[in-house]
Formats: sequence, structure tokens, C-alpha cells
Amino acid sequence: MKFIRALCLCMLVFPFSGISQTTYEYVEKSDDSTETFYYIIEGDTIPREFIDLEEVVLLNKLEFNSREDRRRYLILRRKTRKVYPYAKLAAERLTTMTERLAKIEKKGARRRYTKRVQKYIEEEFSEKLKKLTRTEGQILVKLIHRQTGRTAFELVKELRTGWRAFWYNTTANMFDITIKEEYRPFDVKEDYLIEDILERSFQANVLERQKPAFEIDYLDLTSHWNKKTVDK
Repeated sequence: MKFIRALCLCMLVFPFSGISQTTYEYVEKSDDSTETFYYIIEGDTIPREFIDLEEVVLLNKLEFNSREDRRRYLILRRKTRKVYPYAKLAAERLTTMTERLAKIEKKGARRRYTKRVQKYIEEEFSEKLKKLTRTEGQILVKLIHRQTGRTAFELVKELRTGWRAFWYNTTANMFDITIKEEYRPFDVKEDYLIEDILERSFQANVLERQKPAFEIDYLDLTSHWNKKTVDK
């Protein structure tokens, strides 16, 4: 799809190490009745406050109302896992480009640098992106917003002038895709399912976690949609 290729060009642009040994925890009470928690690691006693444990979100077992719902979820999972790496790359390239452009003072040098990055992106990923389906392209647009905090339209406008943004959006609409689409998991059921897929994929090490550009509390999000289901 021409739109996806164009979109790609606009995207120029834990630390907790797992402890393999078994750890134990015990409580020591001092004379003033306060409690101190310790971990025993390889024979060393370490106060718990000195170990920064990564928060783990406990996921509920997936349940579906019908086989059709399950099939749709699995299709969405396959598509989400396919395009997420491109959205992640977009955020990385945008960060890198912004940092480097801030150090380049001359307009000509800035323009040459931008073109070099554009060429790299096109040669590296355009063939893969052209093979995306319409629904995969729309999911990618949403995830770009999740990872960068800006819509694909805003990125194109910022990096390749407003006229190009208008043209790409018009072309995308021919395929029922809008590059102005935002990621709104608290409002849109599909976006919530995408977030659920991402969280499960991160924990299963299927996808590499990258923090979103804006805060998304998965537990609050799940509670929000569970309440909506109960209220129906």
C-alpha cells in the first residue's frame, strides 16, 4: 500500500536482572517493635528496600463469549504483533532524529541528514510495509500514536510539510484508513483489546516492551471495561 510506505518515510527518523538462585524473605523485629524485611541471596542478607523489583501485572485468564469472539481476538493478536515493531521503531527513530537535529544548526545540513534517514528507512522497510493489509495499516497508525504521542498525520505534517500530510491522509481514506486516528484504549473496545494483547505479549517475551508516550494503567483499563460489561 502506497500509504504505508509513505507513512514509514515520515517516521525518521530494568533494570532488574533476574536472580537465578532461590531467594528467601524473613522479618526481623527490633526492640522498638518495627519490622525489617530481608532477602537472602547467595548467603548475603539484603534489606528489601535496596532491591528494585519490577512490577508484574497479573493477567486474568482470557474468556470469550463465543468462538467468533475468540477468532476475532486471535486475528487481532496476529496483526498487532506484526505491526508493533514498526511503531516501536518509529518512536526510536523520532527520538534519535530530534536529538541529532537539535545539534545541527545549518538548515542545509539538517535537510541532508533528514534525507539520509528517509533513504535508510525506505530501503530497509518499504517492501515489508507495502505488504500490510488495510486493517494492519490502521492498527499501525494507532500504535504509532501510542508510542510517539503524535498521530501519523501530525508526524507527516511535521516532517514532510502540511500539504503532504493532507495528500497522504486523502490517499489513506481511499483504503478506509485515516492517519489522524488516535489510540484511545479507554474509549474504543478494539484499542483496549490491542492493549491487552500488548501486555500479554510483553510478559510472554513475544514483543519487546517500550513505554508508551502517555500513561496507560492496564489494571485501571481492565477494570474500566469490566465495569462497562457489568453495567450493560
